[in-house]
Amino acid sequence: MENSPGIWNVALDLWRAEQEGSTGIARRQASRFRELFTHARRFSPFYSRLYRDWPSEGFRHCDLPVVNKSELMSAFDDWPTDRGITRAGIEAFIADPSLLATPYLNKYFISTSAGTTGLAGLYVSDFRAINVYRAIGLARVERAWIDTAAWLRMAQRKFRWAAVLCTGGHYAGSGWIELERRRDLFRAHAFRVFSIQQPLADLVAALEAFDPAMLTGYPSVLKLLAEEQAAGRLDLKPALLECAGESISLDTIAQIESAFGCSVRNLYSASEFIPIAFSCDHEWLHVNSDWVILEPVDENFRPTPPDVASHTVLLTNLANWTQPLIRYDLGDSIVARSQPCPCGSRLPAVRVAGRHDDVLHLHGADGAVVKILPLAIGTVLEETPGVHRSQLIQTGPATIHLRLELLSGADSEKAWRAAIARLKNYLAQQHLANVELVCASDPPEQSVRSGKFRQVIAQSRTCLMETRTRSDPSL
Repeated sequence: MENSPGIWNVALDLWRAEQEGSTGIARRQASRFRELFTHARRFSPFYSRLYRDWPSEGFRHCDLPVVNKSELMSAFDDWPTDRGITRAGIEAFIADPSLLATPYLNKYFISTSAGTTGLAGLYVSDFRAINVYRAIGLARVERAWIDTAAWLRMAQRKFRWAAVLCTGGHYAGSGWIELERRRDLFRAHAFRVFSIQQPLADLVAALEAFDPAMLTGYPSVLKLLAEEQAAGRLDLKPALLECAGESISLDTIAQIESAFGCSVRNLYSASEFIPIAFSCDHEWLHVNSDWVILEPVDENFRPTPPDVASHTVLLTNLANWTQPLIRYDLGDSIVARSQPCPCGSRLPAVRVAGRHDDVLHLHGADGAVVKILPLAIGTVLEETPGVHRSQLIQTGPATIHLRLELLSGADSEKAWRAAIARLKNYLAQQHLANVELVCASDPPEQSVRSGKFRQVIAQSRTCLMETRTRSDPSL
């Protein structure tokens, strides 16, 4: 994918929209939605069927039917507006990890995600969307986050950017960094991804050797690294910290900032739209609502009032015309601020409750406690053939219960053995070969309270004394 002059045009319009305030933002949103709706209904067989009885105009955006990941993935080949895009083609493409950030069909960025529902998704971003995402980073995120002092501190470390993320698959985070690295030689040398799947000691050593000016990671990663920094086992001097991909509390932000001596900024991102919102000094997330529509709704998809936590949120991506997302159930719970944000931004402000997976504290054979990040161990199972979704529950100091939901028609014994083998290999790399893996007969469960899917749970052994298990000769 080549850089496009369109990025600067979009960046200028982003600035103008903020200057015009809510009226200018709303006008752009409405115009872009009409264009997206018309394009999707004309060129996507899925949306042609869905909107067959809808008029071309005279209706409200919020009147349209809601779609979800399961529905779209089931009808994948009818979803894109480019009829050359097929599920079989993309699955063959992502089967090769070395193709990360390589343009699919020479023009599309491909990413995969499980998200809070636990259901895998395949996402196709076109040039238009990529340019919008890059422009938002340039015109809004960097402008809001990096002041003169931060720029000077970053320059001292030659603007090196370390992103500590899941690797080994076509994930949006690591894929996006690789996509940026390919833009020019400077980014190729200054940007680097560090895998969260490696042992903590190795990660610490690699980060110290790189000496980043900016450090990006999931909140659970930054919290763990902050503990290493506070204990004197890590010595980094970043000018800026960025977190994304999980929920983060104000207490955790304070803990991380205290350890590293710089600000923590939060990016609300998803494979469905990478820069949904960005944080301000008052810890609110400002939605790029001229390019993305967020609708907080209750369990019946009715609007949730401001200042009230929603059951879920519906997302409409106004930038991506190739794989349209219109009133898509994203699965997060958000709170929309009723009053203008004290920071002065004209963009809507929200707070988000996304992933709530746990860090596992497992005991090695020597008694030492090893901390395992939820996204690291969860990712191990995502590419297992035959596995639809998984759930890991720590039930003791060195015991993990594994729950699997298999794809229809999958070979049960083969899938379970592959999942166990992958987990054993990963745990051995973390010096946890002693950890017992128990195959639970129960399928993965959603939270009774929120309906969201938690993939990694730290739970006391007494809570699962009644868990039914089946023997597995590989254990």
